[in-house]
Amino acid sequence: MNTKISFSTLLLLSIVVSIVVLYSPNIKAQDEEEPILYYQMEPLDDSLFILIQEELFIEPPDPKAEIIVDIRDNNNQTISIRGSLYPFLAIKPETRARIITYPFKINLEETVHYGSIFSRVIERMRFKKILDPPSVYQISPGLGYINPYVQIFGGERFGVAIKNDIGISVGFGTPYSGPLETNFAELNFHILGARGGIFTSIDAVTESKDVNNHNNLFVTTGFQIAYVIPFGNFFEVGYLKSSEDFTPQQLRKYLLNSVNKNNIVLNPDGTIKYQPYLLQGSFINWEFRYPVKFLGSPRSKVYVAKFIGELNIGYTGREITVAGSVFDLRINAMVSSPIRQPAYTVDIIIQKIFQGWGASALAIGPSAIFSNTKSGSFGVTSIFFNFRVKVGTSL
Repeated sequence: MNTKISFSTLLLLSIVVSIVVLYSPNIKAQDEEEPILYYQMEPLDDSLFILIQEELFIEPPDPKAEIIVDIRDNNNQTISIRGSLYPFLAIKPETRARIITYPFKINLEETVHYGSIFSRVIERMRFKKILDPPSVYQISPGLGYINPYVQIFGGERFGVAIKNDIGISVGFGTPYSGPLETNFAELNFHILGARGGIFTSIDAVTESKDVNNHNNLFVTTGFQIAYVIPFGNFFEVGYLKSSEDFTPQQLRKYLLNSVNKNNIVLNPDGTIKYQPYLLQGSFINWEFRYPVKFLGSPRSKVYVAKFIGELNIGYTGREITVAGSVFDLRINAMVSSPIRQPAYTVDIIIQKIFQGWGASALAIGPSAIFSNTKSGSFGVTSIFFNFRVKVGTSL
């Protein structure tokens, strides 16, 4: 593989994503010198947004609803919720005070001038608010697995506590895989920062795609154990072992049958050029991560990880909020592997597409993997919609 080309493509992709995020209307904290009296509230505080709607008898309350406040006229102060107008005085005084002092406001009276095309992003952004300290759950070695988001392709595991720091987690795909890339699925039990579990195969996932499967990961069944070093949720080390060999029927299925379109790609001289990764044996895995809060995300991190012999570098963020738009962002670079070609996964999963309760609970968006295609050129090897469900409230 041409490493220079792949790195340049990843760098270009990262720049494009950054421009898209930063050039959207951005978060602006309240200006202490000049009060903002006509503004949209950024949905960064679920509890406040729900409280406002409960006091106005709006059912069901949406923690990501569009809320516009107009207190310019002392005799006619209003608040708009999802397009419906209400008197500002209909809200309790304590809640009104929280709304007025709310730090994240989009100033709807902002003046746009000819220089705004160059300066608007800087004028509207308070850089100290882009990154905030992570939540207690994110930095806890025993509670970091708790995660209310279920995602169908890769990403962090869905985790729920049974009692205190005892719970379970489940995931589809590996934490670093993209859409339709692997048949891997796992179930784990967590206690006091340690976890143990099993993994198995769900073949229907990879059988949904019949081209460019030469860079897939196929598994049988096995077990894994891991432990988070008890000084904060920043380093995890584990052991994974495949407990079953591939049968002749599975080898034909994963490598040669018509469903997978001859997954082994040969050179002109008949030698193997590309082939899928058939997971066998045992591995020491580790992940070094640093939890952050980026653009109001309740759960995000940057990481470097070694998993089944493959080195991954990336970022994942949940419910990033920019000017009323709420989305998840995941960028993973698998830069080395004992079998596969380097691959780069990008997810952008957008919230508030559905109506009612689904506006805050469901999200969907494009997910793609970039790597060497069957022809040998660098391009998209897999693209599909990724889907995420939020179970419960933000941590």
